[in-house]
Amino acid sequence: MVLALVADPASAQNGRRPVLSAESVLLLDAHGKVLFSKNPSEDHAPASLVKLMTLYLACEALDAGRAQWEEPVLVSHRAALTPRYRMGLKNGESVPLRTLLEGVAIASANDAATAVAEHLGGTEDAFVAAMNAKAEALGMRHSRFVDSTGLHSENVSTAEELVKMVKASYTYGVIREYTTTASHDVDIPGRRHSVEFRNTNVLVRNKQWDIGLSKTGFINEAGRCLVMQVQIASRSVIIVLLDSFGKYTRISDANRIKKWVENGRGRRVAQAEIPRRGV
Repeated sequence: MVLALVADPASAQNGRRPVLSAESVLLLDAHGKVLFSKNPSEDHAPASLVKLMTLYLACEALDAGRAQWEEPVLVSHRAALTPRYRMGLKNGESVPLRTLLEGVAIASANDAATAVAEHLGGTEDAFVAAMNAKAEALGMRHSRFVDSTGLHSENVSTAEELVKMVKASYTYGVIREYTTTASHDVDIPGRRHSVEFRNTNVLVRNKQWDIGLSKTGFINEAGRCLVMQVQIASRSVIIVLLDSFGKYTRISDANRIKKWVENGRGRRVAQAEIPRRGV
């Protein structure tokens, strides 16, 4: 049994607090006030939410002049073989860094994330070491990254610490722009046909949402994950949803949160005792 700030079905009936399916939830406003919390310090595999750190380090390198937007990235055999959610990179082809970053941010392309890490770090291991150093600098002292894609279940973080990564990532306009782009066609040198990137968060195509930053994640060990910075009822909030079960539950959770804030709720959170899943 654990103490957590959660909703209960009875209170949801009169609109006090939403019932959410995610195992770990954190909702904060722009001033850092916690509006809703459920197991916020519980360890979870963040899946592709890890890619926000990959993008953040890439933007730092670009900002510092250590990389250029249009510089060619030579795709390695290892990067080309990175599984799932791919942009179809081929061993030995040369792709502009900008295109790879678009693939990471919009389509959550794992092969693109590996290619970026190898290019900027020299090796992915070196890049991952930089990711962990940056996490430490951001105060994410209980988070640990083992790859640049989020495919490995050994990646670990918490809702509380992922908020820090979202805030840091939000400082870069290009991350805000790319992660909220619904779709984008790009031409890759040497290919006959363009590649379409489609955002993995369906909410960016919903006009009822005002999303400033977005990232989804999924592996079996992590469940469905989602982080967003959004405007709801003229209020800036950050939403972190970890380990939702089912393909659409994270979207349903986000919609419940939106309705709750729009109805003027979220001024207080209540504490309740709930069991962990499977206990």
